[in-house]
Parts: sequence; C-alpha cells; structure tokens
Amino acid sequence: MKQLATGRINDHIHVAGNPFYPGYVLQGKEKSLMVEAGMNLMGPLYMKDIHAILGDSQKLDFLFVTHSHYDHVGAVAYLKRMIPGLGLGAHERVSTLMRKESVLAMMNRLSDVQRGFFQDITADEDVTITSIETEHVLKEGDEISLGGLTCRVYEVPGHTKDSLAFYFPEIRTIFAGEATGLPEGKDGSGIHVGFLTSYDDYLTSLEKIISLQPRCLCLGHGGVFTDGDADEFLRSSLTATPVFRTLIESYLDRANSDIEQATQNMARKEYDERGVILQERNAYLTNLSAQVRLIAGMKG
Repeated sequence: MKQLATGRINDHIHVAGNPFYPGYVLQGKEKSLMVEAGMNLMGPLYMKDIHAILGDSQKLDFLFVTHSHYDHVGAVAYLKRMIPGLGLGAHERVSTLMRKESVLAMMNRLSDVQRGFFQDITADEDVTITSIETEHVLKEGDEISLGGLTCRVYEVPGHTKDSLAFYFPEIRTIFAGEATGLPEGKDGSGIHVGFLTSYDDYLTSLEKIISLQPRCLCLGHGGVFTDGDADEFLRSSLTATPVFRTLIESYLDRANSDIEQATQNMARKEYDERGVILQERNAYLTNLSAQVRLIAGMKG
C-alpha cells in the first residue's frame, strides 16, 4: 500500500509536519525519536504536532536526520531551542557542516526565498538555522534502543556523502531520506532518481536497503510504502537509476559535452515542459547540475 506521510502510520509511527516535509515520530516503551527535521520554516508546526502525538513536546528524546540538505536538517536548531534536552543524531559530516557559518548562511538563504509559502506556519517566529551540537554522531552498525524498538544505523551514500538510513527490525521499517529516490509524476508512478555525489555508491546503497527486506518504507518527502509496495518501489528505483544515467548522457551528447548547456536543455524539457516534478525549480537545478557533472565525469 502507498499512503501520504501524514497522521498515524501505525501503532508506533506518527507524522509531524506535512507530507512534503514529514517528521516521523516513533514511540518505544522508554524513549521517543523523530526522524527528519525538514525545513526551518516547518519548526512551529513540528512542535505543535509533536505535542499532540506525545502529549508533551518535551518528551521527545532524540532527533535523527538522514543527511545534510537544508530541507532535512532545517528545523533542528529551532527544535533544540524549544526542547532543551533533545539529542541530535547525525553523520559526522553533518555535525561538521552544521557548525560552519558559510553553510548555515546558504541554508538560511535557500529557506528565506520560500518564507511566503509558510507564513501561516511560521508567522513572526525566529526559525533561523544556527550552529548546533550533535550529541550522537552516528555510523554504520550503531544501535539505539527506544524500548521494544531498536534503531539500526546504516550508511547509504550516493545521494550525499553523509546519507544514513535508520532501520527498525521489530517493525521492519526503514527511513532512508532520499537514498531510495522519490516518486515522480502526477500519479507518483515515476521515479525521481537521487544520486548526487556518487552513482556507484547510490546503486550499492539501494541494494543494501533492498537486502534488509523492509515492509515499510518511509520516504524523506511525500509518502510511505508498505508490504509488497515497499519492495516494488525500491526495485523500480534500482532499475530507474541506470535509465536516468542514460538520459543524462543523451543530453550531454547533444550538447557536445557542454555540462551547463546539457543541464539547461534537460531542465527545460524534463522540468518545464513535462511539469511533473514537484521540487522547487532552483533546488532542482542545483541537484540536476550535480548529476550532470557527475555523469560527465564518468564519461571521461
């Protein structure tokens, strides 16, 4: 089954925020954990929903993020200010980046241009992304117990160098951010392929996630796949990845290997004309440029 990332997913998982920027709240017998922190502009809504889910927002013990992009770590600083005892868990590289002023400034700029769309959520609250400490630097093989639920950490690079997946074997549920790609198209039947830093690592990470045989896949944006649909989506994403590489190569060939020209041509056709990609255009262009550059380098 496929469902929007909203409300109650099952007895253990509820969603804070909205389907575009879901924060997945998991409740064990002893501890609670939220996976993902979306954009900073979502901060007040996360707080409201965490309170509704847990009965008291201060009961949230951990906040784990899957990777370093601004739309996954954006509300971390706000949530840590609002919940003083909240423990952040992230890859070591995320920990380093979130203390760099240049990175924080860029994240705030990317968010500020969208503030008008979130005015009903943010109002006049200060949701500025500021330097933060990471209490739990996570790596492959780490396990964190919530009491009856165990979070196993897997490194899944390819979308970013610092991508992590969090697997809960007791409920066969995985949270992998964008390491699995995302649904694309008006009916969600397509695949938005997400390799940005390594094509080969991306494929290897997908194979690793598939090998875990999750029965519930909670995506970084949009939806949740359960039962056979989780496996079907993952295998479709694996198949779509080399197809997308071939598409990029065709644009590079037509542009005589001019990366900028190939990127602009591809954006015009695949984004503007097809009109099925929901990602904000500037963010799309930034990611597409990285993908085209990566494949151009592999072509030699």
